[in-house]
Amino acid sequence: MAQSYRLHDRLQADTVGLGVSALCDIRLMNDATWPWVILVPRRPAVRESYELADADQVQLMRESAALGRALMAHFGGDKLNVAALGNVVPQLHVHHIVRFNSDPAWPAPVWGKQPVVPYGREALTQRIAELSTVVQAVQAV
Repeated sequence: MAQSYRLHDRLQADTVGLGVSALCDIRLMNDATWPWVILVPRRPAVRESYELADADQVQLMRESAALGRALMAHFGGDKLNVAALGNVVPQLHVHHIVRFNSDPAWPAPVWGKQPVVPYGREALTQRIAELSTVVQAVQAV
């Protein structure tokens, strides 16, 4: 029997769903320190981008580029970090983190620099609302 797509438990616990695109779950990392959105291709048992079908590889790149453009336009960051590490969560997922020269980890990577700062209820509601146009940009691809 073929496997079906299932979001990894760690991603389920650490992120909030924003919507879906043609290929991916679009998820907000529950860390209010940075604008941080993750794309997770809805394909079963995929750990690396080269394991995706050719058409899915192209679609992931298109969605990632649309997400990056929209995040930078909205937040006006100094740099966009895009990464697919997979060292902790093996399921393919691509981080998009807007960085600022003034952020607490600059210029180093964000991982392990400070404790996670979860969104409060009101701040989460506000962030989700402000990301609606960003999500729409990815969904339009």
